[in-house]
Amino acid sequence: MNVLRKFCCNAMLATFCAALLPVPAQAQVVPSGFESRHAVWVGGECSTFSASFPYQSGQRIYGCGAFADLRWAPHLDVEGDARWLPAGGFAGSTESSYLAGPRYMFNRLGKFQPYGKFLLGEGSIHYPYQIGNRTYFALAPGGGLNYRVARRLTVRAEYEYQIWLNSPGFANEPNHHLAPNGFNLGVAYQVLHF
Repeated sequence: MNVLRKFCCNAMLATFCAALLPVPAQAQVVPSGFESRHAVWVGGECSTFSASFPYQSGQRIYGCGAFADLRWAPHLDVEGDARWLPAGGFAGSTESSYLAGPRYMFNRLGKFQPYGKFLLGEGSIHYPYQIGNRTYFALAPGGGLNYRVARRLTVRAEYEYQIWLNSPGFANEPNHHLAPNGFNLGVAYQVLHF
């Protein structure tokens, strides 16, 4: 009888322990459902830039933009960004840019996550007085900070320094380059994770 009781107690203890084993393993998997490795974020931003027009040195122009980020790897995104700056330009002149490239996400600091990026694309200026539009090849290094408001919602602030190449000559300078730069404040929402 003692042998049978001992066997039953050991069997129940083994069954109880076996039932508990999957719980920690399952608990370790749950965060991956919330922190997926691949995700798509979309958002909008308000911008203020130092105008790149040669005759407007130091003047601020304002506008808005839209962006999308594809989380490619744990610390690497691919970002696409479009920005239109119609307000504050001299005599109706405006700037716009269409850029894409990598964005590196550094480790989180609580709800904050700093990042650096380097985008390439097109910058354009609409000049006043029927001069027309001019298009440039743009390089845009920058950096910023995301603040996680909710699981699928972040607010971001960033600085971007653009270098526009192959500019037409101004004031008899055949190879003058433009350098619009400024700040963006935006909101992003995660629309897809996989």
